[in-house]
Amino acid sequence: MTSPLQQKIKITGPSIVTANRTSDGAVIYRTDNGWSVRISDAAVVRNADDARALLAGAVADDVGAIGSYIAPVDVIEGKIEPGNLREHIRSEGVTIPLLPVTA
Repeated sequence: MTSPLQQKIKITGPSIVTANRTSDGAVIYRTDNGWSVRISDAAVVRNADDARALLAGAVADDVGAIGSYIAPVDVIEGKIEPGNLREHIRSEGVTIPLLPVTA
């Protein structure tokens, strides 16, 4: 198995590094100098070299995080939003009402 840093990185638009916190499983986002639970604090990268550097920092201090990877985002009027459905669900949780199960 190859490490995330050995894999080819292709950036097609603004991206961030995200992971889950090991202590409680919370979704966390890599900032310029650590981690945050707010996507608005995430460091946005726009090319493969910057993404690789941000991911390397995340992997190097990954004692409190697991499974760091690069995820797409949309930056709309300066606001960072998840760039796909998977990341939206990870950041916001399930956003549809669930019906109670009846027997």
